[in-house]
Amino acid sequence: MSKTLSGVIAAIATPIDDGGAPDLKRAIKLARSLLDNGCDGLNVLGTTGEATSFSLNERKAVMSAYKTEGLPLDRLMVGTGAAAASDAVALTRHAAELGFAGALVLPPFYYKGVPDDGLVAYIDTLVQATANRPIPIYLYHFPAMSGLPWHVTLIKRLLEEFPTRIVGLKDSSGDMAYARSAAAIARDFAVFPSTEAALLEARKGDFAGCISATANLNPDLCARAWRAGDASALDAAVAIRKLFDGKPLVSGVKALLGHIYGDPALARVKPPLAAFSAADSAAVFAGHDAVRAKRVA
Repeated sequence: MSKTLSGVIAAIATPIDDGGAPDLKRAIKLARSLLDNGCDGLNVLGTTGEATSFSLNERKAVMSAYKTEGLPLDRLMVGTGAAAASDAVALTRHAAELGFAGALVLPPFYYKGVPDDGLVAYIDTLVQATANRPIPIYLYHFPAMSGLPWHVTLIKRLLEEFPTRIVGLKDSSGDMAYARSAAAIARDFAVFPSTEAALLEARKGDFAGCISATANLNPDLCARAWRAGDASALDAAVAIRKLFDGKPLVSGVKALLGHIYGDPALARVKPPLAAFSAADSAAVFAGHDAVRAKRVA
C-alpha cells in the first residue's frame, strides 16, 4: 500500500464546463497550481469537489484525467463513497487501478440511523472488492451532510477488523474534541481536521495535517504554517477562511478561485448548488485582496 498522506491537502474544487460536465482541462491546471504552490496533496472529488453531483462515469473520467495528465497520484486521495455499495466499489476499484494514494469514503448516506453492523458490512464490501489492489481507505466523517457518523467506537471496530486497510479519517464535523478522540485511537491513524486552523496543533503530532476547502485559496500560507510553524501566515490563511462564515462555502470557494486566477469559468457550480451572490462575491474578493495586500506590505 501507499504511504499515509500528510500535511496540507486541498479539498480541490472541480471546474465545470458550460454544459455542466467536469472541465478536465481546468481541473488539471488547478491541481498543478495547488501542488506547485504549497499543497502536499489533494483530496479529489470530495464535498468541495461536488462529487455526489456527478455521475459514476463523470467521476471516473475526472480520476482518469489526473492519471493521464501525469499528476502525482501518490499525493492524491479521491472520494469514492456513494449511497450504493456497488457504486462505491466501482469507484474505489477505479481509484486503486489508477494508483491513487487513498480512497476517501463517506458512509452510504441515504438511510439514516443504520446499525454499526451495516456500516461495517459496507466497508467490508469495499475491502473485499479491492483485495487484489489494496488501496488505503480514509473514512470521511461529515455527519451534517451524510447524516451518519463514523463514531469513535465504530472506528475502533473497523481498525480491529481491517487493520491493514483503514489508515485515517477526514473530520469535517468541526468538533475538535471528536477529532482529538479519533486521533487518539492509534498512533498511526491519520486524522485530518477540515480547517487549516489546526495546522500548528498538527505540527505537534496531534494530527496528520489538514484537508481544507479553503486551501484552494491559500496553499502558500498553509504551507508556511505547516512547514515552518509560521503563525502569521496561519493567521492570514484563517482570515481568508473566515470570509466565508455564514456563506455557502463551495460556491464561495469557486467564486474566489475565479477571482484569483482571472477566470470566471472557475466559479461555475453544478445543481443543486447555486452561484455565489454578487454581494457576497464583492465582500469576499475585497477581504481576500486586503489580506494579501497586508501580507505583501
